[in-house]
Amino acid sequence: MATSATTAPRRIGLRGMLRAYVLLTKPRIVELLLITTVPTMVVANDGIGPDATAFLWLVAATLVGGSLAAGGANVFNCWCDRDIDARMSRTKGRPLPRGDVSPRAALVFGVVLTLVSFAWLALLVNVQSAVLALAANAFYVLVYTLALKRSTPQNIVIGGVAGAVPTLVGWSAVTGQVFALAAIPAWVAFLLVFYWTPPHFWALAIKYRDDYAAAGVPMLPVVTSAETTARYILRYSWVMVSMSLLFFVVARMGVIYLVAAVVLGAIFLKAASDLRARPTLKQAMLLFHYSISYLGLLFASMALDVLVLR
Repeated sequence: MATSATTAPRRIGLRGMLRAYVLLTKPRIVELLLITTVPTMVVANDGIGPDATAFLWLVAATLVGGSLAAGGANVFNCWCDRDIDARMSRTKGRPLPRGDVSPRAALVFGVVLTLVSFAWLALLVNVQSAVLALAANAFYVLVYTLALKRSTPQNIVIGGVAGAVPTLVGWSAVTGQVFALAAIPAWVAFLLVFYWTPPHFWALAIKYRDDYAAAGVPMLPVVTSAETTARYILRYSWVMVSMSLLFFVVARMGVIYLVAAVVLGAIFLKAASDLRARPTLKQAMLLFHYSISYLGLLFASMALDVLVLR
């Protein structure tokens, strides 16, 4: 990690400063992580339950704590990668390369968010959920960002563990236990998100291949061809869809989820197959954008299935 690429802090006013700190948390990524948390909680709770108020408060507390935890991890990621971000056209406008926030201030902000998130989850949800969120942050920063991202094209595969942990946090928030046979659906949901991550991210990396190459980051499209990357994307997509169907079995879902899993999965596999046949930038971005819709709609169907059919 280099520090010389970071611009000296500049004056941007209070409003600009607040915006910069929000951007450090990468709110779009936070939203994507939370998409998987709430449906998992609904499944774990077998619906809203007899005490709707208590459940909704638990959901709100988990979402707040999860947002703070994910935001803290993203701030650390920005701090660690500020030299890379300064060399990539996609990321050079982020707060640290622009000098909107100093590295020291960003580091302190990340520490504060992480500590507050742990305390929040431990006090208002449960200790296990707090530990899971903290472990995900540590894995994302120490294993993915610092150890893998700059050293291996398998970085996003292994790093996907962190992005899949919110399913476990959501299950833990409701049941207090993720290391039991009853928690198998949570682990299958975890694997679903884990195998979703490479197709999602590699499709985007095809577009920014030159950016990653210039920054010295060995993303898969940098070290191999778009054709080979597309082949890997299709393989992971098949496993991901298999996990979505396995979830139907282990979580004893109904027809709403089954139809959604089959239809959404078929569309995903068609997009991945099209990319394999024609590994163009257009096809890659079509898959990337659909992958976001896929994850959101699939997890929404989990919640809808339980709320309507149970």
